[in-house]
Amino acid sequence: MRRLAELGDRQGAIFTSDLSVNEFLLVKEAGFHPVGLVLGSSIYHVGLQVGRWSKNQELTTLTQALYHARELAMSRMVAEAAALGADGIVGVRLTLEQKEFGSNVTEFIAIGTAVKAEGGRTQTQWRTRTGAPFTSDLNGQDFWTLLQSGHAPLGLVLGTCVYHIAHRGLGNVMATAGQNAELPQYTQALYEARELAMGRMQAEAEKLGAEGIVGVVLDSHNHTWGGHTTEFLAIGTAVRPYAVDHVIAPPTMVIGLDR
Repeated sequence: MRRLAELGDRQGAIFTSDLSVNEFLLVKEAGFHPVGLVLGSSIYHVGLQVGRWSKNQELTTLTQALYHARELAMSRMVAEAAALGADGIVGVRLTLEQKEFGSNVTEFIAIGTAVKAEGGRTQTQWRTRTGAPFTSDLNGQDFWTLLQSGHAPLGLVLGTCVYHIAHRGLGNVMATAGQNAELPQYTQALYEARELAMGRMQAEAEKLGAEGIVGVVLDSHNHTWGGHTTEFLAIGTAVRPYAVDHVIAPPTMVIGLDR
């Protein structure tokens, strides 16, 4: 934090960024400049919860662990951005790395580029209701395009669900051996798990007062739990309109002339 404070206060300090050259250009075109690469980390021991072999069920202890670990990493990333005086963070990436400290020990990492508005724009125009920098997993191109639409990012929202998918009994396996047949027990489990993750992501966006969520990614990870226990993760950027009178500019037409 001391290093970040010195970097933010020092006149003519260099910035660090994981933006590509094209992304850097478009972030500047959008009226922002990068002030530094910020990150948050949490090495977390994920507890143990046993699911019933023949029952579809959410494993709430594991769900809560993954929520809390990611929240710790993200809040520390936001704290670094605030120390730099940034108005937001773009290109946020959330990653997990298994450590050799133990099979249930995982490092949760949040990293992105902190940016600050140029041209005398007020911080309150871009920051959240609590005055914190916004967070977004949009890359530089998508961030520029979002602002052209009259919308601004509010925050990175996510929903997660760790779900145990029931094993099939021997009779059920034998009944479908060699046949084309839907497995309704599996279908229902995946439906329910994804629905829980998406509903929680939507609830986070509603809490922020968002108009909608863009760039949603719905993914699944087995981690170290085996094939019948899976984490379903829904993540996207909650957005809001920043100007009620904003008019979207028409696309530029390029005309080619024969020589």
